[in-house]
Amino acid sequence: MRYSLFLGCVAPHRYPGIEAATRKIFDRLGIDLIDMGDASCCPAPGVFRSIDNLTWLALGARNITIAEENKADILTVCNGCFGSLNEVNYRLKNDVITRLEVNDILSKINREYKGEREVKHVVDVLYNDVGVKVIKESVAVPLEALKVAVHYGCHFLRPKTHLEHNGSARMKAFNALVEATGATNVVYRDKLLCCGAGGGLRSNDLESSLEIAKQKLENIRESGADIIVNPCSFCTFHLDTSQPALNEKYGETFRIPVLHYVQFLGLAMGLKPYELGLQKHLIPLDDLLEKVGV
Repeated sequence: MRYSLFLGCVAPHRYPGIEAATRKIFDRLGIDLIDMGDASCCPAPGVFRSIDNLTWLALGARNITIAEENKADILTVCNGCFGSLNEVNYRLKNDVITRLEVNDILSKINREYKGEREVKHVVDVLYNDVGVKVIKESVAVPLEALKVAVHYGCHFLRPKTHLEHNGSARMKAFNALVEATGATNVVYRDKLLCCGAGGGLRSNDLESSLEIAKQKLENIRESGADIIVNPCSFCTFHLDTSQPALNEKYGETFRIPVLHYVQFLGLAMGLKPYELGLQKHLIPLDDLLEKVGV
């Protein structure tokens, strides 16, 4: 198996441990990741699409043409990147007129969207292409001591018209991957609530964005979870950085570690915390690492 690795913006610039973890776990699984050297922002649909739909489609299509050159489907580690590129791919494959219009733009840079590749989320690849059995067999340090609050994120579950599997199936897949590490997946209130960052809300109305994160974090804290595990680099960023901001603003005491699933799986595979960039997270993981004996 081989995939074109689409990193997006957040992972390489704010949480490089997500990139490192992705490369290391896929190497251990014997899967090749091909760099997309000239890739741009996906671009973010919540901001770009609402301002200029055609430019959004053209930029997304340009990214997909790089994967077509690689002759390998795209693998994403961010729900937003997945949602944007997957929708661009879906629309251009099913709308001939728009595809012609986009290709007219791309022709100016000697590119052409052909619709030959798929856009896959890292969870889809690990669950459907690799398989839970193989993931379980890769675990060297079972994380049985941990209670996990799973956060799915919005673009991982919708829009259903553009997804190969519906939201329930995708939640089941992610739950199975988390539980494959030996960890317990806890129940908490409003589990499907947004992290608060999406749709440009964080950049346009930080106070409202933090209010949503506060509600999410309160519900997770009530569950007694040791950690939040999610499949999105942007959700990781918001849920990690919101906690110090909320502690300062409201006198809260949030201290719940947040990891992208690839980092969580990396721990279970026996990779060292520094190899996964855990020292870059704002919420320390020392107590959690001690709990699992790492």
